[in-house]
Amino acid sequence: MDQKARRFVWNLDWNLLRTFVVIVQERGITAASEKLLRKQPTISQALRRLEVHLGCTLIERSPGSFKITPAGERLYAECQTMFVSVAGLHDLTQVHAADLTGNVSMAFASHVVSPFLDKVLEDFHKTYPLVTFTSTVLSSHEVIQRVSRRDDAVGFCLMHQRDPRLQYTTLYREYFGYFCGKPHPFYGRDDITLEDMRQAPYVSFLTDQMSDALWPVALLRQQAMLQGKVVGVSSHLEEVRRFIVAGCGFGPLPVHVVAEDVRKGTLWPLPPLENQPSVEVYMVTDPQARHDPAETQLLRMLFEAIESTPIDQRTYRGA
Repeated sequence: MDQKARRFVWNLDWNLLRTFVVIVQERGITAASEKLLRKQPTISQALRRLEVHLGCTLIERSPGSFKITPAGERLYAECQTMFVSVAGLHDLTQVHAADLTGNVSMAFASHVVSPFLDKVLEDFHKTYPLVTFTSTVLSSHEVIQRVSRRDDAVGFCLMHQRDPRLQYTTLYREYFGYFCGKPHPFYGRDDITLEDMRQAPYVSFLTDQMSDALWPVALLRQQAMLQGKVVGVSSHLEEVRRFIVAGCGFGPLPVHVVAEDVRKGTLWPLPPLENQPSVEVYMVTDPQARHDPAETQLLRMLFEAIESTPIDQRTYRGA
């Protein structure tokens, strides 16, 4: 492109071309002004500016007459081609599944076990097979901190105190029950009562406090007056389970997470077997964070799946 042509392109008001096309399509200045919701003198002035810029007459106008000149015909045909090209810009800039790359960083609390979440990740991977993942397992408090610092695009954890800068969306609801391992004296017995458990050694999570995320579990312990010695605590489900399986004491675990352990006989369920405390697990995001295309697509799929799936279908009571 020579200097003259480049100057022509940069100086041209492209809105004038759109106005010209509407004038031709509507066969008149008045009709075009109604179509564009602008005053008639404004439309007439736009046509004159375009004709001056091009140095030719595009439309011959007189009372009761509207005629497009040969130059106007050629310009109109070219504008039609240009508009088709511009219309295709949207599709060109959309994310194509086969081309999307990147890495999505996520933070999980150790007890997050959800077939619903697994299905979303499965569908995302099938749709965007080139995207990779990085996963970190932390305490719920640390998960929220990482999302707040924007170290991770999304976190999945328990929540007690809300950070007002973050968005908390219920991912699923789970129920907690008490369990013991084979070495424990309660194992295999159907006659155990809450009264029998009151002074027995206890294993639990660090957040098993009335002022923390597992307050429903702490409330049950308080109401049942379970006052045995605390022999083990951890922020990780795997470690709490380890202490319980080893017979160090009985303790709370998500019922659906350890259902297979119960079937295998590794764990034994203890009272209460009904009216067990429920806890909500949240998806935590930062609405103000700038996400790359891969993160954006995963968050979109997660929010759409949550919105379209009733909470009762995201509630796990047992096996």
